[in-house]
Amino acid sequence: MSSAIVVLSLAVANLIAAQSCHAFDIKAGVSKESGPFDLFKFGFNAQKNGQTQDAVEAYRYAAEKGHTGSRWALANMYADGDGVVKNDYEAFKIYSEIANQGVEPGSEDTVYFVNALVSLAGYYRTGIPGSPVKADLIQARQLYFQAASAFGYPDAQFDLAKMMLSGEGGRRNVQQAKKWLNVARKNGHPGAMALFGHVIFDEGQTARGLAFMTAAMDKCAPKDCKWIEDMQEKAFSLADEKERRVAVALVPQVQQQP
Repeated sequence: MSSAIVVLSLAVANLIAAQSCHAFDIKAGVSKESGPFDLFKFGFNAQKNGQTQDAVEAYRYAAEKGHTGSRWALANMYADGDGVVKNDYEAFKIYSEIANQGVEPGSEDTVYFVNALVSLAGYYRTGIPGSPVKADLIQARQLYFQAASAFGYPDAQFDLAKMMLSGEGGRRNVQQAKKWLNVARKNGHPGAMALFGHVIFDEGQTARGLAFMTAAMDKCAPKDCKWIEDMQEKAFSLADEKERRVAVALVPQVQQQP
């Protein structure tokens, strides 16, 4: 068992040591000796119901038995401070373990592996203060590229494109960025649709670019709606009346465009 799973924060370790196994009572039909998938399901349901301490314990036991999904879930809890003290370096170590173990083609663990790659890329993009993990934009860009190209992951395609547009981790490449944004928006990523529209708007495709930004506003996740709306409103103010009318007419077309 790797140190990435063994090393828990002191607060959680004390909590688990102090608890009996009442979290896995007979009514649940689960104990620490249960199979890893049963423990994972128990942890998932406990977390969903707000019983985060029980979830941590279940994921920990399942992770010790080699269950990749439980390792990933435990890393997410450290990254989010959900049921444990937030600890990005602990999350980083567990994500690294998942990434380093690789994945068999078609494996059910693929989703955890790809999400671990993307999470690691995010940490390398910024670094983790007070830890050995320093910002490494080249590594971040490579990890996004792996998840984007080998696994077709839309979030990675979007973040890779943003790094290419800004020249982070390598040379600036607008054409490659447009390619990845186009792929990601075809895969249903509203942020990629909006940014693709913004790029072609700046290139002179005013009505079509504005149409993509407008269409993205109908599909955006709450965390993204504000920046997409701000970008669309700025573009709208720069377009003339004819371009605005054409853009509105194009919205249904770009929403359905493959």
